Amino acid sequence: MSDSPIRSDHDLVEIWTDGGCKPNPGRGGWAVVLRYKGTEREMSGGEAVTTNNRMELTAAAMALESLKRPCNVVLHTDSQYLKDGITRWHTGWVRKNWRTAGGDPVKNMDLWRRILDAAKPHKIDWRWVRGHNGDEMNERVDVMATAARDAG
Repeated sequence: MSDSPIRSDHDLVEIWTDGGCKPNPGRGGWAVVLRYKGTEREMSGGEAVTTNNRMELTAAAMALESLKRPCNVVLHTDSQYLKDGITRWHTGWVRKNWRTAGGDPVKNMDLWRRILDAAKPHKIDWRWVRGHNGDEMNERVDVMATAARDAG
């Protein structure tokens, strides 16, 4: 797993993820669009009682777990929690036996572990995109996650 830029488009999978909750905590939804060689796949789901952060992490976990073989991945997220957790914080958490700098258990450890396991075979460029700022694919997964949240 890496947050360095992808250098080749061989087996490049682009992924957009989003998750949300209203109220937070409350009913939540997550959504993913995967694009590979011009073909797209959409996935989404919801939970009755959850948090915004759990839905953001669930979207990333579901996306990476759906990949069938090692790939170069560009994963776009509007969640700084996801991006910073996976590119900056997780090594310290693991080193401290899944404890924060303050000694508390890491929140959402189950989902962080799923993401780390699912990410292992891939080379991933984790990209943060500002939410609700006109990015077409980010807006698309936002609409999908909201629909999944409201469907329950």
